[in-house]
Amino acid sequence: MLFAGRLFNIQFFTVLEATIAFTILTSCVYLVNDVFDIQSDQQHPIKKNRPIAAGIIPVPVALFIAICGFSFSLWFAINLSFFFFLVEIAYLCLQLAYTFWLKKIIIIDVLSIASGFILRVYAGAIVINIHMSVWFLLCVVSLSLFLAVGKRRSEIKILTGKETGFKRKTLNSYNISLLDSYLAIFANSAWMSYALFTFFSPPVSTNSPLLALLPQTLAGINKWLMATVPVVIYGVMRYVNIIYTGGNKAEAPERVLLSDKPLLISVAIWALMLVLIIYGL
Repeated sequence: MLFAGRLFNIQFFTVLEATIAFTILTSCVYLVNDVFDIQSDQQHPIKKNRPIAAGIIPVPVALFIAICGFSFSLWFAINLSFFFFLVEIAYLCLQLAYTFWLKKIIIIDVLSIASGFILRVYAGAIVINIHMSVWFLLCVVSLSLFLAVGKRRSEIKILTGKETGFKRKTLNSYNISLLDSYLAIFANSAWMSYALFTFFSPPVSTNSPLLALLPQTLAGINKWLMATVPVVIYGVMRYVNIIYTGGNKAEAPERVLLSDKPLLISVAIWALMLVLIIYGL
């Protein structure tokens, strides 16, 4: 919506409603996952503090909340858009398959986590019926795989040297050097595909009098968007730094985004630059 030039129109509220529906769906998926993993989570040094593993929320209550949440979210989704509803169904099936099966298969587990991020982006695009550039989609794919691999690496690092009863077959199949290679691949492809997106796919046309005064070298809005690339590179590098030196934070990407001030500032600067370039020029 931001890149399509629709941030300040009525569709903002449609996206807000879709976000609420999808948030309820994902929250209920986490409830089911925590119920299924309760025994292993109780032996995990960090996950043992989750409400279900810690016994704060009883299993029957968690399952009841999950069923109610699934029903409400899917009902809300089909009233917004039939195709948005289908994306929710696809996401739900993927996450349930991950909970019961896919998390036990090396590489497929990481691809499944990344696919969840991709479906969220598709849900937002579908609900307001906008086209997604192939470069933008490649950026999302790369960034999703980058976050998923970082999550796995942090989990292995947390468990290394700790005497716990926690076991996961896939973690035994990975090693730090292999995941470091994956991180390098997806970190580079993430910022590079974003750079290609800004250069080749100007998201919104403009007849700005300001741009008209500039020479052709500086007049294209996509050229101005390329000014955001260094900020994106900094954000990727900062996240890599957190993965290697930030303890257990990278095990939960949302924890990183909400707790690391330099990363928060870079995201805020990136968003502000986009708004000023797309809507201010």
